[in-house]
Amino acid sequence: MVIGGSAGAVDALGRLASLLPAKMQACVFVVVHVSALYRSRLPEILSRRGPLPAAHALDEQKPETGHIYVAPPDAHLLLEDGHMRLSRGPRENAVRPAIDPLFRSAAASYGRRVIGVVLSGTLDDGSLGLLDIKLHGGLTLVQDPDDAPYAEMPRNAIEVARPQTVASVDELAALIAEAILPAAEEAEPEPISEEDLAGLKGLDWPPGATSLTCPDCGGVLYLEGPGSLKMSCQVGHSFAPDTLFDQQAAWVEQTLWAANRSLREQAALAKHIADRYERRGSRLTSRLFRRRETEASAHAEALRRLILGRVPILQPAPDEAAEVPEGA
Repeated sequence: MVIGGSAGAVDALGRLASLLPAKMQACVFVVVHVSALYRSRLPEILSRRGPLPAAHALDEQKPETGHIYVAPPDAHLLLEDGHMRLSRGPRENAVRPAIDPLFRSAAASYGRRVIGVVLSGTLDDGSLGLLDIKLHGGLTLVQDPDDAPYAEMPRNAIEVARPQTVASVDELAALIAEAILPAAEEAEPEPISEEDLAGLKGLDWPPGATSLTCPDCGGVLYLEGPGSLKMSCQVGHSFAPDTLFDQQAAWVEQTLWAANRSLREQAALAKHIADRYERRGSRLTSRLFRRRETEASAHAEALRRLILGRVPILQPAPDEAAEVPEGA
């Protein structure tokens, strides 16, 4: 079983861990977005909350049934050849560890035997990975957005992957316990309908290179295939649409402030040059650089007002505010 979450997911994971069977005949692999600057105590939290022992995954380690393995900070967790692999490869959806690599590798390695779960969080990491699990015949579960402190990640997973079940954490735990019974392993996977695949056709871009650039390295972004929602650069940075938009927005703001700084520096330099020529008695050249100082200062101030006047992207319009659940 593979589980992914972000903001608000630790509590949901604790609740889920407390409800899993003590003699669970399956391995649990977890990715939660964590900072690389701090030690993660998630394994300790999960071990205290439930009957299954939890630990950070180790590179090349062979997992044991009845154990929970958590991706450590700053490393993707992958499943290959019956072992866990830790990778410091390019960030996906602007994070490392990311959920999509775990889900994608689990689907490729274990196919219909995989149970994929998306919990509380923001943006859309995990959505495409969950779709991979479904396309390989695995069971896909998503926390009910109304049950999640942060509903955006579950909502995106529902829209992209159209999971078999959307439910509260308590209900998901019961479904997981039922799904890991031997009889469930022999059940035929649910066929993928045309409606399930319709979400892949939302972006009418040709396969291959797009006109978009990677916000992490500036390289060209490529679609992974016809109708694909996932874009990657040659380095390997990859993004789902919502995360790409969020990263592009952050890059735009950073660029605007950098331009503002450059204009202010240009004004200061022009003033210095004008003062120097004025002391030398070269009034014509001094007036030229005074004019350039004034122009650069005016442009910097106009740009500052533009930046400060931008409406936050995630701020709902007044008529939409009532529709956004608290904590979303």
